[in-house]
This record gives sequence, C-alpha cells and structure tokens, in this order.
Amino acid sequence: MLYINARIVIFFIILLLIDLYAFQAFRFASRHYSRTAIRWIQIIYWFVSFFCYGLIILTRFTDWHSWNIYIRTYSIALLIILIPSKIILVLFVLFDDLVRFLRWLLIKISSWFKQPESIETIHKVKTLSRSDFIIKTGLLIGSIPFFSLIYGMAFNPYNYKVRKLRLILSDLPVSFDGFKIVQVSDIHTGSFLSTEPLTRAVNLINEQKPDVVFFTGDLVNSYHKEALSYIDTLKINQAKSGVMSIFGNHDYGDYYKWDNLEAKENDIQELKKIHGQLGWKLLWDEHHHIEQNGEKITVIGVQNISGHGFTSYGSMERATKNINYSPVNILLSHDPSHWRKEVISKYPNINLTLSGHTHGMQFGVEIPGFKWSPIQYINKEWAGMNLEKNQYLYVNRGLGFIGYPGRVGILPEITVIELKKKEIF
Repeated sequence: MLYINARIVIFFIILLLIDLYAFQAFRFASRHYSRTAIRWIQIIYWFVSFFCYGLIILTRFTDWHSWNIYIRTYSIALLIILIPSKIILVLFVLFDDLVRFLRWLLIKISSWFKQPESIETIHKVKTLSRSDFIIKTGLLIGSIPFFSLIYGMAFNPYNYKVRKLRLILSDLPVSFDGFKIVQVSDIHTGSFLSTEPLTRAVNLINEQKPDVVFFTGDLVNSYHKEALSYIDTLKINQAKSGVMSIFGNHDYGDYYKWDNLEAKENDIQELKKIHGQLGWKLLWDEHHHIEQNGEKITVIGVQNISGHGFTSYGSMERATKNINYSPVNILLSHDPSHWRKEVISKYPNINLTLSGHTHGMQFGVEIPGFKWSPIQYINKEWAGMNLEKNQYLYVNRGLGFIGYPGRVGILPEITVIELKKKEIF
C-alpha cells in the first residue's frame, strides 16, 4: 500500500509541475490583458486543473465503475484531452527557458571580457525576457491535439468504416473461392452510451452478407454486466457459418477490483455464457473446421496471449492439440504481438492471423501512402495487413473505444476479407 501511495504522490507531483509550467505560458501570453481578464484566465485554469486532480483521487478511492456513465465517460475524456496539450506546451516553455539560460550564459561569458556596463545591461533586457514567438507557437501547437480530440469525440466515435480487401491464397480449396470473412474486434460495450450505435454496426455487418464473422476479443471493459444490455443488439444473423469469438485482455476482469478470486472467475464464466446467448461459438484454446462441399478450412481460437506486458491466458499447444490442419488455417488471437512472439516461428501452417487490441490508439494519421500512430512505437503491427514468411496478419482497428470516447484519424472498423484462390498456370 505504501508503494502504491508513493506512486500516486509522484504522479501528482508530476501533474502539478506540468500545470505550473504550462501556466507560465498562459500568464505570459495574457500579460497585456485587463486585470479582470487575467484573473478569470487564472481562475478557470486552476479550477479545471484541480477538478482533474479530484477526479483522479475519486477513481482511486471510489468504485468509479458505479458512476453515472456520462459523468465517467466525459470526465475521463477531459483528462485525456488536456494532458497531451499541456505536455506539448510545457516542452515549448522548457525550450524557451533553455534559450534564455544559454543567452544568460553568453552574457556572463561576455562580462569576463569587460564589456561596457551600459551595453551589458541593454543586452540583458533584450535577451532574458521570454520569447513571445516561442510561447505563442507552443500555445498554437498545443491547441492542435486539444481541438482534434474534441472533434474526434464529437464526430468520430461511431463513424464506422467498412474496409474491404481480397486475400489470394494458392492453397485455398475451390469451394472457398470467394468466401467472405467479416472481422469485428474490441467492441467494449462498457463504453457505449446507448444501443443505437451498435445497432447500426450490426446492420452494416449483416449488409456485407458474410459467410462467417470472427470476433477477436474485448467484448467488455471490466466485467460481464456491461454486455447485458446489448445481447439482443449484437445478435448477427446473416453469417452462413455463424460467428466465432475469442476473449481479449479486457474480458478476464483484470481491470476491476474483485472481492476475491472466486468472484472474478464467476464473472469470466458469466461472460462466456453471454457469448453463447449471442449465438457466438467461443473458441477457448480450441479449433473448429468450416466445411463446404467436402472441403474445409480450419479456424483456431486462443485466449489472450500477449508479448507486451498484458496477462497471457491462452495456449497454442492446447488450441492445436490433435489438429488436422486444412489447406488454409486461420488463427484468432486478440493481441497482434502474439504473431511475432510465437506464430511465425512455431506455427507455419497458419496462413492468416486475425487480431485487434491496439485500436490504432484511436489517434493517428491514415492517408494514401502514409500511416502513423503513437501505438506503432509499442506494436510493430498495429493496423491493417502484414505479411512475413508467407503468413498474413490482419490487425483490426476496433469497433468500440475505451478511455477516450472518440477517434482522431483512426476510425472504428468493420473488416471484410474475401478469400480468393490463386490461379497457377
């Protein structure tokens, strides 16, 4: 407990230092305003800052899952919107301080050569005041994530994008030529404010007329009750071969404070039942064959296996026990880091791995020929199709959201993959 409290104290000290430094920019930029305007800027700045501190304290000492969902969603959004902007602003203030320090150092050095006192005094005045250009540039650039995140929250949380692609496989059985897969991932029902957005998403899925739907984990944020209101909404009825699903890291109750391990295990079992109530076939470290006209492809589903600090529960050994590999084999694995950790090196029979997890960090840039998100510094494969050693990995950008209730540049995704047989002449 002492260690946890020490971390909280350090965290608040860092936040306070960020606020103090960012405040210097606001104070300098508003120095020519009226006294009333300056007073209101200071009051609003520190009121918002201390409100955020209070929210953080409340999340530590209350069950924030029980808060009103609107208060919970938008209070977290406030933190996420403000902190990046303040950090950017602080970097500019620090840079300005560095410039001022270097100028002061030059003055001290020049004084050793006994420059005239009057020239030195004028030099000090001109060089040691803050740079209006640097501070205003910091405010301008710091406002970019601020307004971008507000825009993404207002317009993009449910701006679903259907991404269609063809995957050509030479070993694909003839009966599966044109077989249409729809992948959905990271629904995070605990973040939705109503059923309407998910109704639209399911309608979009059904409109694709899929042969099969694969759900690659994170149905909830913290516990199974979050999904109860969406059982009827999430029933997908147009997939000829049904819906197959797996668990993601959020589906094990690891982010909720349980009274005991038994309660946590009971929650997992309840969530497994919900998959059944949805009509989804949950693959719990197991495999399943899809057959058409006497030919088959194999689907392997594992519990969460991570290569980046998240708890791993799954076992490829269990999932492939007594398996008879098909000409084409598809793996459902929530965390894309599992692909490099184990799949490529140990399971060459797997042609395609479908993952989610990253959300593309819900923030980035995707334009033709260029794709960037901060998540790429953590996950090498974070969105879209990847290929290595004749094995494919597709990372879905997620249907829902968590934490920040929006999307900037990385839109929520429904993936349609059409399997095509490569003609060999």
